[in-house]
Amino acid sequence: MLVLPIKKKWFDMIVSGEKKEEYREIKPYYDSRFKRYMPRPTNFRNEYIAAEFYIVFRNGYNYNSPSVKCRCVVDVGTGKKEWGAVPGQRYYVLKILEISETKNYEKIGGTKE
Repeated sequence: MLVLPIKKKWFDMIVSGEKKEEYREIKPYYDSRFKRYMPRPTNFRNEYIAAEFYIVFRNGYNYNSPSVKCRCVVDVGTGKKEWGAVPGQRYYVLKILEISETKNYEKIGGTKE
């Protein structure tokens, strides 16, 4: 399973359900990680299907840092400025379909999940 570090602001927005996409620059490092999940033609009618996969977003580099496991699909496109994208720049867009688990995350009000 792919584990990606993420800043606290974006992590909190994903956990709350406010942020539905995460962006990664188009670079060889991410090319090698995402290419197998990219949408592919399914037939001769130009229909495409994207593979769903799980990503763990971790707020920090320590194994015990807060993390959230999300079911995602990946595409290439531009992102939303309010979610951290630079306007007009192309990214790998990790579309979050579902949050399946959070770990070591303290909710507002002081309870841990």
